[in-house]
Amino acid sequence: MSDLKEQYRQEIVPKLMEKFGYTNLMQVPKLSKIVLNMGLGEAIQNIKILDSAVEELALIAGQKPVVKRARKSIASFKLREGMPIGCTVTLRGDRMYDMFTRLVNVALPRVRDFRGVSGKAFDGRGNYTLGVKEHIIFPEIEYDKIDKIKGLNVSVVTTANTDQEGKELLKLMGMPFKH
Repeated sequence: MSDLKEQYRQEIVPKLMEKFGYTNLMQVPKLSKIVLNMGLGEAIQNIKILDSAVEELALIAGQKPVVKRARKSIASFKLREGMPIGCTVTLRGDRMYDMFTRLVNVALPRVRDFRGVSGKAFDGRGNYTLGVKEHIIFPEIEYDKIDKIKGLNVSVVTTANTDQEGKELLKLMGMPFKH
């Protein structure tokens, strides 16, 4: 079992119960999943970009990504329905906690001029989405072997009902928010 999960059970749950006045353990918000998504519009011209993205996302996440295909055709983008345009991975359980720990302690501090993540990227229901401009901040990616720097979205989905609860949960788990 991961250290973060243990810390969540022993330290974070009591703090959240005290702050928000929960009466039941099941009311306390927790992480439910982390979704990593790479949208690759340029895969229309060059399909090899998608192959390398799938491999790199598999290295970062530790499990195989699913290739996403276009739902409808858009002529101005030269896009046809069914063309592969991205890949995504959903992490749950221990892999999710490991990913969160690596994101907060290893990857984010490697971002240039990093002063913390924005506290405004919540969706209204306590879920947080963060855009990473360069996937090379993850130590699993070898800089020499990549053909192109890609961005990716990291969505942290919680069981919180409000943004305030979600933000407090992530803050206690170590997410470095700007002040």
